[in-house]
Amino acid sequence: MNWLPWEDALSLIELPPGYSVQTMRSEHIAAVAAAVRHWYPDVTYGVNSVFLRDDFYRDRVCLNGAVDKDVIALTVWHGNELVGLWTGEREVDSLALWGRLVVIAPEHARMGLARRTIEGMGEAGRRMGAAFIYGMITLKHRYMQQVFEQGGYRLVGFFPGYDRELVAPGVVRRVYQAVYAKLLASDNKVLRPDPKNLTPAARALYELLFPD
Repeated sequence: MNWLPWEDALSLIELPPGYSVQTMRSEHIAAVAAAVRHWYPDVTYGVNSVFLRDDFYRDRVCLNGAVDKDVIALTVWHGNELVGLWTGEREVDSLALWGRLVVIAPEHARMGLARRTIEGMGEAGRRMGAAFIYGMITLKHRYMQQVFEQGGYRLVGFFPGYDRELVAPGVVRRVYQAVYAKLLASDNKVLRPDPKNLTPAARALYELLFPD
């Protein structure tokens, strides 16, 4: 499962007039980290705190047009102003794509940038051979929940205490996160669980989540 050539991937993201999306460049690392900290103060703690670290970008993220690592980052611009970041990680062995962090400057949040970028990269995932795409979403507000639901993702459950967030000044707690997923593989490539192999609790939850 290889990343698409950048020109092909970026062409799948349709943004409003005046906005553009670019691949992550090494000279933008400091600006991106500072912007993420400003837009998303809770990022100081937990799994997404890596997006504040220079070494993470240089060691783990595809930079300067390369497609040689497992994490990609796309920067969103309004003219010459940095207004957003989308990041994803490929899981080659399971043919899955994890939408790691999507963050948009609050003053541009109503432009549909997160939804449009997620939709475009979902299609890019399909074209590069991904069979499954998922993301873990904060429950601190509804915005990203709505973005994923409008994008055709299914809420498949909650991770209790998976991540850490700043919940009040100086107070950090482990928090619940919603898990959204979309199956990209065709149904004939998916084996549904046999009900006789499920406990009553597992069967009840499965039937609730997958009534179809």
